[in-house]
Amino acid sequence: MDAALEKRQVERAYELYAPVYDFIFDWIFAPGRAAAIKQLGLARNDSVLEVGIGTGLNLPLYPPTCRLTGIDLSQEMLDKAVERVQTLTRTNVTLKVMDATALDFADNEFDKALATYTISAVPDPVAVLREMRRVVKPGGVLVILNHFRSEGRIAGRLEDLVAPLCTRLGWKSNLALKPLLARVGLEPEVVARLNMFNGWRLVKCVNRK
Repeated sequence: MDAALEKRQVERAYELYAPVYDFIFDWIFAPGRAAAIKQLGLARNDSVLEVGIGTGLNLPLYPPTCRLTGIDLSQEMLDKAVERVQTLTRTNVTLKVMDATALDFADNEFDKALATYTISAVPDPVAVLREMRRVVKPGGVLVILNHFRSEGRIAGRLEDLVAPLCTRLGWKSNLALKPLLARVGLEPEVVARLNMFNGWRLVKCVNRK
């Protein structure tokens, strides 16, 4: 599929999800979000980039002492995040509409970066991870939480079969973890299975430039 067309499909999907996203996705994926932010190991004054911050469901989990920048492709989703920032009265949060494949940040700008339930929802996950790696300082931490293609033969083939439908719904069902990390030059320090049926994987990498 053409990348521009796929990007527009993702935008349309999340425009539709925005009003009901929290209701559908909050309780199911909450354990994974909490575990992902814990893996960041946030210290006072750490600068953190969250890619695909969506409606800001992760916001209450961040300590007020870190400096958080959240980006998302969907203005509709980000509008919900702005409301959440105001409700929480957080002054340490900056939100921006941005394409994660071309981040408008300098090299080595952040201490840490996070992407929860995002990598399979972008047209070019390799480009997104390369950009996350570029903007994180050497020795900094990258944490990814996502569904990845099953390593089981039957389950993996089923995920391949439903992939075209899932793409129209805004995410990839058959994104393979090991080839993805290899193409970006990242080695996992931690890989843990989380959430319902252990169907999602939490991956922590150190940016060894």
